Amino acid sequence: MNPFKITGVGTYLPTNEVPSEQLEESLSIKKGWAARYSGVQMRYHSTFESNAYMGARAIENALDHAGLELGDLGLLISAAATYDYPLPNQASLTKLELTDSEKYTFPCIDIDTTCLSFVTALDHAAKSLDPNTCRHVAIVSSEIASKNLNPANWETSTLFGDASAAVIISVDESGEKGSIKYDMRTYCEGAMNTIMKGGGNEFCFRDHPYDPEMHSFQMNGKHLLRLAKRRLPEFMDTFFEELPFKIQDVDHVIPHQASKTGLRMFVTLFGLEEEQLESNLEVRGNCIAASIPTMFCEGVLDGRIKEGDLCLLCGTSAGFSIGANLIRF
Repeated sequence: MNPFKITGVGTYLPTNEVPSEQLEESLSIKKGWAARYSGVQMRYHSTFESNAYMGARAIENALDHAGLELGDLGLLISAAATYDYPLPNQASLTKLELTDSEKYTFPCIDIDTTCLSFVTALDHAAKSLDPNTCRHVAIVSSEIASKNLNPANWETSTLFGDASAAVIISVDESGEKGSIKYDMRTYCEGAMNTIMKGGGNEFCFRDHPYDPEMHSFQMNGKHLLRLAKRRLPEFMDTFFEELPFKIQDVDHVIPHQASKTGLRMFVTLFGLEEEQLESNLEVRGNCIAASIPTMFCEGVLDGRIKEGDLCLLCGTSAGFSIGANLIRF
């Protein structure tokens, strides 16, 4: 077990609410299509907000919730797939947006395992805690998906939203709370099923001018679902085989909000009770790495997630990877 306690949580949503009716009208999509096929009724799209701006606001809210000051942090981790600039790293830019950040020199690192970035970063953060040198770590997932979607692709255009969420983890001398188990596995047969081809070195802008197909997010949803259906049961069987409880014993299963169909498949595969599964897809959309921490933070803030509860943060990500972090809150 990696002991830590979660001392603060915070979120930030863009000010621009985008109901499905508005999106369908602007993109000439059939009325009602979004709710029927993507399962999303409402999402938020950034206007003036950058990744750094949204992440900084979420961190400030989490620090307020924890009763801590910025100078109490020993490390800041940006756990996300999208970013403001290729260089410098996103965590440094997020720190720059924080009030009085120039007074402090704590390190800022990025962790990108796409949709599982927060789950991965939580494991790294727990191992970085030290009672003498690093008592508090901030993890922030700030995602803007809306700017890299192809309007001609109804599936992705209606599925994604923008959001940010931050969690402060702190040293827990009692050893009673924290991560019980973390695991992540990458199945390369699905590596190219979720991709944005343009913008990197393989298809750089100098040689490949902007094209909505090449420079927008693409996914092969049917292949991904088949792969997930085949690999998820074996992953979870292995994950829980040496633990004293099963997935059905977990208080809150908090999966990545990949899609309406994917969530339905998850419930069916593992026989979960409706109240066990946390979902905000209908009102937030798929927020990439911010989906899991946003749901977790909102659950803590509204009292659904209580001290001592078992929470399974889990899901799939581009690559194709499956990951899970079982924590005692």
